[in-house]
Amino acid sequence: MGLVYVIGTCDTKGAELSYAAERVRAAGAKAVLVDISTTQSPGGADVSPQEVARSHPQGASAVLGLGDRGQAVAAMGEALTRWLSERRDIGAVLGLGGGGNTSIVTAAMRALPIGVPKLMVSTMASGNVAPYVGPTDIAMMHAVADVAGLNAITRKVIGNAAHAAAGMALNAVPEVQDKKRAVGLTMFGVTTEAVTQIRARIEGDWECFVFHATGTGGQCLEKLIDSHLLSAALDITTTEVADHLFGGVLPCTDDRFGAAVRSRIPYVGSLGACDMVNFGPRETVPSAYEGRQFYIHNPQVTLMRTTPEENRAIGAWIVARLNRMEGPVRFLLPLRGVSAIDAAGKPFHDPQADAALFDAVRKGWKPAANRRLIKVDAHINDAAFADAAIKAFTEIAQ
Repeated sequence: MGLVYVIGTCDTKGAELSYAAERVRAAGAKAVLVDISTTQSPGGADVSPQEVARSHPQGASAVLGLGDRGQAVAAMGEALTRWLSERRDIGAVLGLGGGGNTSIVTAAMRALPIGVPKLMVSTMASGNVAPYVGPTDIAMMHAVADVAGLNAITRKVIGNAAHAAAGMALNAVPEVQDKKRAVGLTMFGVTTEAVTQIRARIEGDWECFVFHATGTGGQCLEKLIDSHLLSAALDITTTEVADHLFGGVLPCTDDRFGAAVRSRIPYVGSLGACDMVNFGPRETVPSAYEGRQFYIHNPQVTLMRTTPEENRAIGAWIVARLNRMEGPVRFLLPLRGVSAIDAAGKPFHDPQADAALFDAVRKGWKPAANRRLIKVDAHINDAAFADAAIKAFTEIAQ
């Protein structure tokens, strides 16, 4: 049984945190109370702010005694991330607090592997929690009343959260026997046909995890690779790069492809949906893009066709990261189109723009024994492309 780490700022929420630890123990689990106060601590926690702060790269003085609260919160978040990542006895992590506490604790939670139980009781949990959760499995529980004193509401909410954390720590999810190896696939609506064909033909031997390429989807793929929960990647849909470079609403981060670089897992990729940048309703498209070619996917999604110049930038950005991969890599160029609406007779069909994308990848490609660039004279959703992707995958992922 792992320990339940109850984390928060005891200078302002000591009674609530102690109550949570008490309820964890009453439920039969072992609790460790961690104080992450950035001002004067009242003491009494199992782990002091000084101990956590010493994990900061620049030492405790970079965290404690700062005059600026924002700097102190950011520094404590970095220190806690390092400190918590070094623990090898975590059964669950339970955080309590408002904006500052939530920022500190969830930063550390995001660094933990997928599957480690993480529960944050927060006053921020009824709004946009994407900045706190990111691509991880953090459970956000709304505090209802502020975590500022014990009363009939906070006792119930905190107690329920403590019992949930204890239950997760006491009841590990059993491992599946004879489980298949896991592969991550990236898909968008306009590449669904390609990924569906590929998945149908490999799922007898592989457990397939499909990620919607919406920015968060790519981050989830990367998080699972970094967590050693995926053995290979079929990264067919890299459209998030276009949004990242040109202001779309579904962007990747600068670390896209970084997990494949770090892990050296078998990687098969392509340029799925790199013909488009995603925006919200038509009226939300930045005025700088007026006069461009748009496609209304639905009332909430407007697609903008990428130009040859933009495609050269996309291709160069991607290939620079492919060149850093030291594991087995196969990258496919679907010469007859990269999305369902980038085909002959379709709204985004633009051979010149596609050629710029493919040429940028070819020109930037650095040959290496572990990497092969494969031209496929087919559309990305054609059976011939699926055949080529599966052949490449089978070649490197046995």
